[in-house]
Amino acid sequence: MPRRASPTCGSVFDIVAKEKRIREIETLASDTSFWNDTARAQALMREMATLKASVDAYAQLSRRASDAAVMMELADESGDEAAVHDAENELAGLEEALARAELELMFSGKHDHADAILTIQPGAGGVDAQDWAEMLYRMYLRWAERHNFKVSEIDYTPGEVAGIKNVTLQISGDRAYGYLRSERGVHRLVRLSPFNAGNTRETSFARVDVYPDIQDHDIEIEIAPNDLEIDTFRSQGAGGQNVQKNESAVRIRHIPTGIVVTCQDQRSQMQNRERALHILKVRLQELEERKREAELRQLRGEHVDAQFGNQIRSYVLHPYQLVKDTRTNYETSQTAEVLDGDLDAFMEAYLRSSRE
Repeated sequence: MPRRASPTCGSVFDIVAKEKRIREIETLASDTSFWNDTARAQALMREMATLKASVDAYAQLSRRASDAAVMMELADESGDEAAVHDAENELAGLEEALARAELELMFSGKHDHADAILTIQPGAGGVDAQDWAEMLYRMYLRWAERHNFKVSEIDYTPGEVAGIKNVTLQISGDRAYGYLRSERGVHRLVRLSPFNAGNTRETSFARVDVYPDIQDHDIEIEIAPNDLEIDTFRSQGAGGQNVQKNESAVRIRHIPTGIVVTCQDQRSQMQNRERALHILKVRLQELEERKREAELRQLRGEHVDAQFGNQIRSYVLHPYQLVKDTRTNYETSQTAEVLDGDLDAFMEAYLRSSRE
């Protein structure tokens, strides 16, 4: 008989934490002032619904595992070949269900169920790098389409010859950040360049950053007005109704950190200013949380890589076809499919390796 399958201990610990969080939200919801902040209340209720669905799914799998164990014992005792076959089929189906459930449990990070803010900037490589940044831009748009996520273009600056200088997107949907946090880092492309006369092989780089779109009430960062440089300019996106003739676009530079945020997707300068300030707070909050995590790892005696944004994935289109993630060693020769948004296998491999 095949080995018996059961939910892992790690899953049990996750479920206990989720049940505790459900009770916390239920306590908050019982307060008469809970709905005074509608946005926060709705976000908490969505979080609780997701947590309850996960807990219920785990309970169902536990019952199914118990039933499968009984089936196997009865099959062993009876020696009935049909009963053995049925028990093996049930066990195979249970293991597939457990694998799917384990993936769901990987989205247990603080912001994993939040929307995501994704930025792409070309690195070394000139026009080739700008074109590579646009290829990545299209890749993430197609990935979002596969998941029925909503995409809003916050900022878009085209290159003079081809490609883009930078782009910032908001990707909205349950677990958008949980998936996309796997994409943070430097992406490397090797191909025959379409931008030089010799059509020689070129290596290009682009950097992807991903932040959870945290609600303002969850952001602890306070920004002093004197720490900001604010400029306005005309929108210069890819086109469409959001490109204005007046100076509605806003660029904010945070002087202490050097972080620059640009927003040009709103209709008015005030709206763009508020949106850019929100994104700046999100980035500063994420920066602070990463610093805390690094300090905790150092206190635990764990290795902390001082290089931020190292190369995470290589996309080779010449002399052979291969996409390989340097963190998980997951790879595929289906380069066209990956560049068309087929990224889930890479993301899931990262989630599993991070969990381990």
